[in-house]
Amino acid sequence: MIDLLDHPLRSSKPRDQGLTHVLDRGLAVSAVDALAEVAGEFVDIVKLGWGTALITGNLDAKLARYRAHGIPVVFGGTLLEIAIAQDRLEPVLSWMSGLGLEHVEVSDGTITMAHDSKLELIERLARDFTVMSEVGSKDDTKIMAPYRWVELIQSELEAGAWKVVAEARESGTSGIYRHDGEVRMGLIDEIVHAVPPDKLLFEAPQKDQQVWFIRRLGADVNLGNVVPDDVLSLETMRLGLRADTALGEVGSGIVGEGVRSE
Repeated sequence: MIDLLDHPLRSSKPRDQGLTHVLDRGLAVSAVDALAEVAGEFVDIVKLGWGTALITGNLDAKLARYRAHGIPVVFGGTLLEIAIAQDRLEPVLSWMSGLGLEHVEVSDGTITMAHDSKLELIERLARDFTVMSEVGSKDDTKIMAPYRWVELIQSELEAGAWKVVAEARESGTSGIYRHDGEVRMGLIDEIVHAVPPDKLLFEAPQKDQQVWFIRRLGADVNLGNVVPDDVLSLETMRLGLRADTALGEVGSGIVGEGVRSE
């Protein structure tokens, strides 16, 4: 990055906050190299979405390229959910370990899992992996009270999760969003009032959602399910180099103020 202008301070890789979590829905190896060439400095972790890792024709080569670029990879939590539903968890975990993965996502947005069982799984996997747990349903008709979001998030962090992912799907139309993609602002305020934002990763695939979180929680908010083509765009918004977050907001220090609800 060419440092000619004032901008918010950004942590450098490997980061613990200000993460950009990218969704790989089926990139070619050449596309992985292109992403790293253009924006590798700003990609903190890549998720191979859903169960694509099982059927992609270039898994080994792709993992090798991400590894060469210093970008960790995690498989989508849905894959582990299906493995649990089919009583295939152990072989899937063994396969993931054999691939050299260091991160695992634990979710229950598709299957019904007792929360105590989820906490036990997080605690177990945290011994061998960096665990990203996910809270929230993929069904936009299922609305959970804010206090329940907080309880689930806090308990999963206590069980050993590194970050808790706030569910939104790849479309950004469920979980922490309404069906039209609008942020459930009161819910977010309740969550960050009780949980440090650096422990959370908010799925935010849409530009307006990314802008909202940057303006509300600052340049170093953790954002996920970002499509590869949007990584540079997101970084310009973090740094106040795009009209949505420029000068009057980022430059004046307004971004990130007032995080706590009253």
